[in-house]
Amino acid sequence: MEQYKQEFIEFMVECGVLKFGDFVTKSGRKTPFFVNTGFYRTGAQLRKLGGFYAQAIHDRFGLDFDVLFGPAYKGIPLSVATAIAISEKYDTDVRYSSNRKEVKDHGDKGILLGSPMADGDRIVMIEDVTTAGTSIGETMPILKAQGDVTVKGLVVSVDRMERGQGTKSALKEISETYGMQTAAIVTMAEVIEYLTRTPINGSILIDEAKKAAIDAYYEQYGAED
Repeated sequence: MEQYKQEFIEFMVECGVLKFGDFVTKSGRKTPFFVNTGFYRTGAQLRKLGGFYAQAIHDRFGLDFDVLFGPAYKGIPLSVATAIAISEKYDTDVRYSSNRKEVKDHGDKGILLGSPMADGDRIVMIEDVTTAGTSIGETMPILKAQGDVTVKGLVVSVDRMERGQGTKSALKEISETYGMQTAAIVTMAEVIEYLTRTPINGSILIDEAKKAAIDAYYEQYGAED
């Protein structure tokens, strides 16, 4: 596993973003782990988070694109932080853009904030965690309405590796539905493998009991691929 992925897993734990216990997802699934990116709350955390996203984008998609798009609301700070990180890490200037939940009819009018889009723009979308692909389905029509644009791909922080609407993972479904590449900074398989053998602050976070609960969860909800 790449060094930056190991660092990102530890970063999630440090920020309280990744937790183990008994939780219920938005879709109603009882899960033994939870990823809540709302716990990235400081400037230093966002700066570091943007760096992890920037490296994942660079490694999977390259930097030959024009706009980094973050769907409202969590995608807004992600797109800003990552655009800054791409500029700093790779000396490449990409535009950032996000959507509003309601169209603004005065001042800076329209559905978008940040950069407008034009015919020929190549877009990479950035999200926190995608489990069902609902926000992508809402966002794609907005992007396509801006002109003749191409969505190159989607990057999320964690691939939960569980079923979306069918038997395939949500990221796989998105890739097939919209004909674009998808990527994650880390997968849950990488998280589990790392945290079952690597102490964090002197403790192994995934012990045998937690590993058994995770295995049972994936027996029920794990994606076929």
